[in-house]
Amino acid sequence: MSFLFGGDNMNNCIEIKNVNKFYGKKQALFDIDLTIEQGMFGLLGRNGAGKTTLMKTLAALHQKKSGEITVCGLPIEKAKDIRAITGYLPQEFSMYPNMKTDEALDYLGALSGVPANERKKKVTALLRRVNLIDHRHKKVKELSGGMKRRLGIAQALIHDPKVLIVDEPTAGLDPEERIRFRNLLCEVAEDRIVILSTHIVGDIEATCEQIAIMDEGKVLWRGTVSSLLENARGHIYTANVEKRFLPQIKREFIVTGMIAQSDYTTVRIVSDAEPDLPNVVLTEPDLEGAYMYCLHSSGCDISGGEE
Repeated sequence: MSFLFGGDNMNNCIEIKNVNKFYGKKQALFDIDLTIEQGMFGLLGRNGAGKTTLMKTLAALHQKKSGEITVCGLPIEKAKDIRAITGYLPQEFSMYPNMKTDEALDYLGALSGVPANERKKKVTALLRRVNLIDHRHKKVKELSGGMKRRLGIAQALIHDPKVLIVDEPTAGLDPEERIRFRNLLCEVAEDRIVILSTHIVGDIEATCEQIAIMDEGKVLWRGTVSSLLENARGHIYTANVEKRFLPQIKREFIVTGMIAQSDYTTVRIVSDAEPDLPNVVLTEPDLEGAYMYCLHSSGCDISGGEE
């Protein structure tokens, strides 16, 4: 069923050049410059970093102030054409709670312009793909949170988009649903562009190799996960410390992990130089530490800002 698998090879790439966005007098995006190619692309950043603004701009739901964006060869100004090739799952996603699952998906397919003679086949195939075929006659309000997110992916794919944009899709899901959802995104990304916007490092680590890190409307990092890890090499340490020193250590250092032992606590620290602590050991960076080092080295305040 080809409608689930991406269409032709029309320039599967998003080009973003020097894009700025304002809300009134407040600037929300600053000179965003990115190239996003086919497959999974991770957009990582704290809540309020500008990720959602960028996602809505790419989906032609917000207008940029300046710069250039092309989506699969189409200029972003052709909003109707962009929306026709883009599927979008927003952070706050709601459907028709009293409709049955298949009815809701069929209705959304109609709104997306899918011909009536194709919708039944598409609805069945998509519900099977997102593992909801056995729940097709349940009302939407009876589905679990994870099921609703998977139904959200189905509605975003109903018109066979070349680009799928998902904004904070796993927030609030239990571990099993989170894994199932991430696997689904990876499958979908085999033949289209999928942009995963999240503040959850684990989601990026499990699904993406190409990433960008945003903070306060700016891109701090663009490249591969491997290069981000390499960038943090030499700046991640572990030390075994007495528990009574933990408050002081948390005030003086960026602590990304703590494992309590019987007599001491093993702390994982991001630091420009070797910390003056007993038993300190230079450690291979993990993605969370590399992300925190990127924020730190970019001058971001990471002393406990708002999510």
